[in-house]
Amino acid sequence: MVAENNKKEVKLSASMENNNTKESNVHLEVLQKEPATLVKPESETPKGLYFLSNLDQNIAVIVRTIYCFKSEERGNEEAVQVIKKALSQVLVHYYPLAGRLTISPEGKLTVDCTEEGVVFVEAEANCKMDEIGDITKPDPETLGKLVYDVVDAKNILEVPPVTAQVTKFKCGGFVLGLCMNHCMFDGIGAMEFVNSWGQVARGLPLTTPPFSDRTILAARNPPKIENLHQEFEEIEDKSNINSLYSKEPTLHRSFCFDPEKIKKLKLQATENSESLLGNSCTTFEALSAFVWRARTKSLKMLSDQKTKLLFAVDGRAKFEPQLPKGYFGNGIVLTNSICEAGELTEKPLSFAVGLVREAVKMVNDGYMRSAIDYFEVTRARPSLSSTLVITTWSRLGFHTTDFGWGEPVLSGPVALPEKEVTLFLSHGEQRRSINVLLGLPASAMDVFQEQFLQI
Repeated sequence: MVAENNKKEVKLSASMENNNTKESNVHLEVLQKEPATLVKPESETPKGLYFLSNLDQNIAVIVRTIYCFKSEERGNEEAVQVIKKALSQVLVHYYPLAGRLTISPEGKLTVDCTEEGVVFVEAEANCKMDEIGDITKPDPETLGKLVYDVVDAKNILEVPPVTAQVTKFKCGGFVLGLCMNHCMFDGIGAMEFVNSWGQVARGLPLTTPPFSDRTILAARNPPKIENLHQEFEEIEDKSNINSLYSKEPTLHRSFCFDPEKIKKLKLQATENSESLLGNSCTTFEALSAFVWRARTKSLKMLSDQKTKLLFAVDGRAKFEPQLPKGYFGNGIVLTNSICEAGELTEKPLSFAVGLVREAVKMVNDGYMRSAIDYFEVTRARPSLSSTLVITTWSRLGFHTTDFGWGEPVLSGPVALPEKEVTLFLSHGEQRRSINVLLGLPASAMDVFQEQFLQI
């Protein structure tokens, strides 16, 4: 499916911070060349319906990312041709991405492997790449011009699994913008796909060929629900959080936790602790506990308001047997913790760290199989009411993608998919810092920032 996209010019005036933090007024114009084309696999691939597991079914949301490339030696003249040809070649291995989503006879999402192709768009910008501003924080209004959305799609079935846009800039740099449906792969799978695409562009064999058979994560027959699965629990919004979001503008900010700040946070996180064995914690535990607690305070949740933390755990090594190397689908499962806001905010940070640790420990083969079977029986999706969802990209190698122009000078998300989502991204020298990206109502963001500065 290609939207009949007439020549489209997007003009944007904005005041943004560029990479050297000086203010600059940028009048960004992106011209998308028409029509969008379909890139098909280079050779014939399997046809028919392609099974998506129940771990894929739960997260059919579009994830938008951009990768900025610049090479003084190479320029951008060949960028479209090289990336497009390599896409056609890598789709032979990742053939379901060239198909289209449909509904199976069982009423679930599945892929019809039609070889229809990935939607591919060429575009040009009227400025230099470093003038598009600070992409270390999501900015859908600006960065959204660098990805291709099917604007006339009425539902998720009308959106191709992947769309790609290459935007060339006046400085000789270019941006690859991708819209990818999360039901096709999790962060690890997406990283392996994009890096494989880059390897093909450089004439190299795939380091990690995809393992495509997702039926290894099919539900058991009969299903066995052996856990509580509070990730699906609907929580009453006693504190009128949704009302606050509707009344105030949502601000998106990026908070950088450098190694020194992470060290201080870990010390705070293990103070007054009787429950933390060894009186230590991981960076993820400390950051997740801090953000959950600080966000709960910032939103002024009532003391008896239940609040839920959701985050994904990579199950690849936790399944028995382990998932094969290169598993192409979602190998993550959501785990959770629920407590009252008063308890979370009034007790020491170590209490929240303990809750995060227990949520991680809960995930084993039995828990994950139970979650797969829970969806089989209920078709329920996790509820996000009074919930914080943490997504961790800090260990993903998106910054290593190389199509022949070297690694990206910058890469990151275009937007956060939901207001409840907070993203952890690696940053800085040797990727040792963590950028925490989140969106909050304006008044709540001020309170969150105060707590960040107190670390």
